[in-house]
Amino acid sequence: MSELNPVNAAVLDPESLRRLSEDLEGPVFLPGEPGYAEHTDGFDRAVEHRPALVVAVANADDVVASVRFARDHGLGVAVQLTGHGACLPADERSVYLSTRAMNGVRVDPGQRTARLEAGVLWQDVIPLAAEHGLAPLNGSAPFVGAVSYVLGGGVGVLSRRYGYAADHVRRIEVVTADGELRVADQDENPDLFWALRGGKGNFGVVTAIEVELMEVARLYGGGLWYPAESVRDALHLYRTWVTGVPEEMASSFFMLDWPDVDGVPEELRGRFALHLRLSYAGDPAEGERLIRPLREVAPILLDTVTDIPYTEVGTIHNDPPVSGSYHINNFQLTTLDEDTVDAMLALVGPGTKSAVSLEVRNLGGALGRPPRVPNAVAHVPEARFQVYSAGVLGNGEDDAVYEGHDRVVATLAPWATGTRMLNFMAGIAHTDPADVREAYTAEAYQRLAELKTVWDPGNTFRFNHNIPPRTAGN
Repeated sequence: MSELNPVNAAVLDPESLRRLSEDLEGPVFLPGEPGYAEHTDGFDRAVEHRPALVVAVANADDVVASVRFARDHGLGVAVQLTGHGACLPADERSVYLSTRAMNGVRVDPGQRTARLEAGVLWQDVIPLAAEHGLAPLNGSAPFVGAVSYVLGGGVGVLSRRYGYAADHVRRIEVVTADGELRVADQDENPDLFWALRGGKGNFGVVTAIEVELMEVARLYGGGLWYPAESVRDALHLYRTWVTGVPEEMASSFFMLDWPDVDGVPEELRGRFALHLRLSYAGDPAEGERLIRPLREVAPILLDTVTDIPYTEVGTIHNDPPVSGSYHINNFQLTTLDEDTVDAMLALVGPGTKSAVSLEVRNLGGALGRPPRVPNAVAHVPEARFQVYSAGVLGNGEDDAVYEGHDRVVATLAPWATGTRMLNFMAGIAHTDPADVREAYTAEAYQRLAELKTVWDPGNTFRFNHNIPPRTAGN
């Protein structure tokens, strides 16, 4: 990695900042100025950005000018929309790009595609696609940024049927470290196209992507909430039930001592419950038949599974859009057998008063198959389940959160694949390159490092789950 110049008065002199501002349509903010804190704030406040300056980019030309400014002044470049997947904080040797204003969406129903600018949220895309009976491969939370999600792979309720969101990208517009706006697709810069789909922010600032849309207008989906006394029976049925469902059925479960606060359904407040999330992309009658055993296995607190328009997809997981400081971990499992379930219940089940909550998602299906157009995402057939554990920091229980995560990792190690999923590596817990390697196959990581050396030899784009360029000592 090339040495960066320190930020000082000679580097960010008023004249150079004036020239940058004149080149931009969007505003520039320095530390302490109104707007600086607003744009650097994000969903996960465990990551605190302190860049030399913030540029609220308005379009691709602003991104080009900002990257060239960073290049000419020896600075790194950080990019953020919502901060839902923030990891390494931008430091005083960086230019920070806020993409909120780049929120254009264009749906082409004839081609079944959508062009999304860098600042688009899934909740901006879903209703526009639904007007034509189409759906994007969005995640469980519609308030997440679409572009970063796709570049990290992208797993949602349609993924067992169609694969990763990154598998269905047609075209990418990206500003590379030399300050040039380029197109990457199967024909133009195909190596860069391969790397961006899975390599996330390591290879440039993506200003727009074109993604495929699926012919899905409705889902049979929602949640089953089981009380503490039903959890063991429900999970032991689920672990056998899930092995026989078709790829159109997506499912996951989440265990938590639900807080007694506004926003939590009355039936759940102040009690432990298991939330089983279900989504079937097919005939509602068949969906009802498939999940009937789960409804009948034990008493249920709340049942919201029904036929819904795709525009209500966010209600299935019902992820809360609540900012805070989080400690997060994720890894994948080969199986969910009797011993695995019992181990999970001992870790975070009823009565444990665990400081961490646990989510498990069923993978498989198209997620384990190579896509039509290869990309850097690890399509791992043996990874059948995704474990995601999360704890809230800053409540006086930080040590319990860290210890709880360590216990989850150690206890579930016998079933772990040794792989992770980049989309779920949010927060500061897994930012070491050794952890990042686990999101890729060995062959893909080697190729990514080689392409990083070609496209970003100075590691300009390093405030991410970084893939360092090759050097004599690396």
